[in-house]
Amino acid sequence: MGTAVIWVPSNPRGAERLPPRIVAAESDLYLRRLWGNPNEDLTSKPKYLVTFTVGYDQRMNIDACVKKFSENFTILLFHYDGRVAEWDEFEWSKRAIHVSVLKQTKWWYAKRFLHPDIVAPYEYIFIWDEDLGVEHFNAEEYIKLVKKHGLEISQPGLDPNKGLTWQMTKRRDDSEVHKVTDERPGWCTDPHLPPCAAFVEIMAPVFSRDAWRCVWHMIQNDLVHGWGLDFALRKCIEPAHEKIGVVDSQWIVHGSVPSLGSQGESQNGKAPWQGVRERCRKEWTMFQTRLTSAENSYFKAAGLDPSASKGH
Repeated sequence: MGTAVIWVPSNPRGAERLPPRIVAAESDLYLRRLWGNPNEDLTSKPKYLVTFTVGYDQRMNIDACVKKFSENFTILLFHYDGRVAEWDEFEWSKRAIHVSVLKQTKWWYAKRFLHPDIVAPYEYIFIWDEDLGVEHFNAEEYIKLVKKHGLEISQPGLDPNKGLTWQMTKRRDDSEVHKVTDERPGWCTDPHLPPCAAFVEIMAPVFSRDAWRCVWHMIQNDLVHGWGLDFALRKCIEPAHEKIGVVDSQWIVHGSVPSLGSQGESQNGKAPWQGVRERCRKEWTMFQTRLTSAENSYFKAAGLDPSASKGH
């Protein structure tokens, strides 16, 4: 009599020896009890996820932000300063998820704790900075507009009275959403390409579940500041100039608090923030070089001319 052996090639890699009905290929961030019937643990399952990378000094601003997100959102805080217990002064903090690792950026946390198979239950994932003013923002209304306009990657419009880097992310008074803009002469090689279209910044992006699955794979392990990602997000969406946009009627103020600069170290007589800023710029160049090299290698292997490819 032969020995029964399980081998299911269609299972996830490494799980081929398991019967398919026991395989749990995805997980979630839902909090559970240590007692009782597991089927009765969850009275509700939030449909959306919002993450903030925070230091305790910005707690009042984060408190204001969290109150703009309904019970349909799981709240996840990434702590770069190691101060976690103090946040219990806020009632909502006791229900939030806290991850504490010293002196890291939000893209470092996202790469390690927001794997697509972990956040799969969430329709949209907000990956936000800690210095955003949200007086004119409501998360539920924002979601409605994102769905209405078919946006896979988005951000709220930015207060035009504050310092802005890009015209694309400036809030407009006469629209719910915009997807294109006019930039300074020579800044856009194509009206459908960044920074004139298919573009949001990395301070307050919102990703659909499907878009995040692609973007997560594009985030590099060693390039932690995320500079350059905003210009490359379009590669995860088609057509990007129609599915990436800025929500004008739910807008925010960017406070530009240089929190991470204070987390750096002084070297060669330079202030800590200078070293952080220099690395940001260096990472932008490194990311662009890697991406271009990877694309050229792909096209070359396929016998195609990289210069003829769409978006170059």
